[in-house]
Amino acid sequence: MKLKDILTTNPRVIGPNAIICEAARLMNDYDIGMLPVCDGNNLVGAITDRDLATRAVAQGCDPLKTRVRDVMTPGIVYCYEDQELDEVAEIMERKQIRRIVVLNRDKRLIGIASMGDFAVRSKGEHLAEEMLECVCQPA
Repeated sequence: MKLKDILTTNPRVIGPNAIICEAARLMNDYDIGMLPVCDGNNLVGAITDRDLATRAVAQGCDPLKTRVRDVMTPGIVYCYEDQELDEVAEIMERKQIRRIVVLNRDKRLIGIASMGDFAVRSKGEHLAEEMLECVCQPA
């Protein structure tokens, strides 16, 4: 099975110059834990709910003045829509990530795949369990 068969399409994105309050609001409104950060058509990183907690709130950053670029994770692990699920699962396990950005072969963002997508939509019932076990292991 290919990743394109289970991914969540049309992900919400945010720009690096947006304020973190906006990122938190989007995450809350759409019940998501990660936003790809795009500068125009270029994917430049991601911001997660954990980034907001550990790099912004814990450091006392002003949510109305702090920019996404100041607390985001630069660079990003990604995969392609035509990759096999077990191959993507291995990448997520190795990198210990719960969500992965999905690009087409033109390197355009088309979706996000989460461990939940693997659990709910993939036919490999043990794949999600194995991923969870590996991702939750201490590095």
